[in-house]
Amino acid sequence: MEFQFITSNLPHGKSHIVQKQPCEEFSVIYSHKNYELNLILSGNGKRIVGNNISTFENGDLILIGPDLPHGREFAQSTQVKLPDSLTLLISENFINSNLIQFQELDSIQSLFSRALRGVAFKGYNVKEVMQQMTQLANKQGIESFIALLKLLKTLTEIKDQEILSIAPEIPVSTYKDLNQIKTVYEFVRRNLQNTITLDTAAGLLNMASGSFCRFFKKRTGKTFVQYVKEIRISHASRMLSDTEISIAQISFESGYNNLANFNFYFKKIMKMTPSEYRKNFR
Repeated sequence: MEFQFITSNLPHGKSHIVQKQPCEEFSVIYSHKNYELNLILSGNGKRIVGNNISTFENGDLILIGPDLPHGREFAQSTQVKLPDSLTLLISENFINSNLIQFQELDSIQSLFSRALRGVAFKGYNVKEVMQQMTQLANKQGIESFIALLKLLKTLTEIKDQEILSIAPEIPVSTYKDLNQIKTVYEFVRRNLQNTITLDTAAGLLNMASGSFCRFFKKRTGKTFVQYVKEIRISHASRMLSDTEISIAQISFESGYNNLANFNFYFKKIMKMTPSEYRKNFR
């Protein structure tokens, strides 16, 4: 697959835009600013979001955050006519604005935090989302803005949601204390091959270990130990897809001195072995 960084086609000053268009003819992995809600109206194949590889079918609905690589490779049977997709682009400035920070919109804030790793929606509500996206395309002004909020509310109410990619480049968190989370994240990335202790991480933020654990879990939704494992496996998955380095060497460079442990945690997190992941990605 070819990698491209593109600029989302969102008019200046607009909070969102809906587009119906044919999917790309060639297999391309995209990365761009702004948020994207994408619904496949026809076709099936393989989907890549961050370091997640999975299959998709007609009606596939995903929400993608800024700078998250993503793409689809359609099955040959769908290539007689290029499949159609319905795409809602939402300005990153809108999500970061003071308007979206009000307590009444906490569920929408949480939704867009999860989108930094990619979210797949399933179930009967997907048809309702498709109808709302179609209606949104035909609205203007304040009516369009109200319809957008209603659509986002519908997304927050879908029970069957799947987080697609592990360990995003910017950790999933609320906007509060983001700089502190980034400090911990960068420390983990720089020390993947070393022993990373809870006390050391807590010391970066001048916190006691117990306070740090509560702070980190509240801001990221996971324990620090779990987070370190995901960062290491995320690093390993990139090396598996981008290099020909042996799995044993990748295990070592990801902080695992024991290959059996590496294989165990990789399969637990990625739902496949390292060799299966490399084969599927290729």
